[in-house]
Amino acid sequence: MITTLHIKNMVCPRCIETVQNIFHTLRIEVNSVILGEVTIPIILNTTQKTQLEEVLLKNGFELLRDAKSQLVSRVKAIVVDRIHHKTESLKVNFSTFLSEELDHEYTSLSKLFSSVEGITIERFILKQKMEKVKELLFYDELTLSEIAFKMQYSSAAYLSSQFKKETGMTPSMFKRLKHPNRQSLDSL
Repeated sequence: MITTLHIKNMVCPRCIETVQNIFHTLRIEVNSVILGEVTIPIILNTTQKTQLEEVLLKNGFELLRDAKSQLVSRVKAIVVDRIHHKTESLKVNFSTFLSEELDHEYTSLSKLFSSVEGITIERFILKQKMEKVKELLFYDELTLSEIAFKMQYSSAAYLSSQFKKETGMTPSMFKRLKHPNRQSLDSL
């Protein structure tokens, strides 16, 4: 019997490693760990589940129980993974991509996401993209045009205007900051 557990706030490879370590420490065998999801070859008993929930919470994670929260968490994990950890460009728009990945109509995903998170999927995607743009600007390895291309913006000018609307400053102003205001991905 394979059990799939959904875990909130897994947003990076270090999160995967941390969750793997938690399961190892609790002596719970793991089949796989990906962003937002852990599969195990057993059904946890009440004591194991309680211990797991406590340790996950201490490390900034949360075991999700209801199907709606699990689906929203999967949407977030897919968006974060796609924007922050994949290098190849999407061949379709995000709505189509999410619908195909999750085997749900985008309209129902969008309504559910908005009701649970209080923002639209589009707004969540924009916030994630802006954090990735901040990261790329901070490391100063790419030009604004290269960043625009990498992030699939039609032009550097469009990226710049969206960046200013979102952050209140131009990309060049952001680059001049000594301590840029970047947010952790799980807080977006």
